[in-house]
Amino acid sequence: MKEVHILLVEDNEGDIILTLDAFEESKVKTKISVVKNGQDALDFLYKKEAFSQAERPDLILMDINIPIFNGHDVLKIIKEDETLKTIPVIMLTTSSNQKDINKAYENHTNSYVTKPIEMEDFLKAILKIEEFWLQLSKFADE
Repeated sequence: MKEVHILLVEDNEGDIILTLDAFEESKVKTKISVVKNGQDALDFLYKKEAFSQAERPDLILMDINIPIFNGHDVLKIIKEDETLKTIPVIMLTTSSNQKDINKAYENHTNSYVTKPIEMEDFLKAILKIEEFWLQLSKFADE
């Protein structure tokens, strides 16, 4: 199986570290690129400026509450773009607000996961994401 490239869009340093640690335990070989705001996420995906050499991710894990452009804004742009819309986007966020959940699905998120508060539960959630999205699911070609 080829290496799976994940774009993690997250501004919380603790959540970044936990996510990276969880994927180190993964049964699937992964490469994780991290950006900390919505503008950098878009620049990464469109290979602009500092991200001109960025590789297209196979999967995007994105928080809603990120600076500059929030996760909803970035998701909407991704899913309206013919060249990007096939990339699965998982909203991985602390918000369990039903309005956020509805808005994410209206903008065609592939999955919505509320981050567990406890570290052990957070790691389990990441491993379940890994199991479903990286072991069971298939990705579209570019």
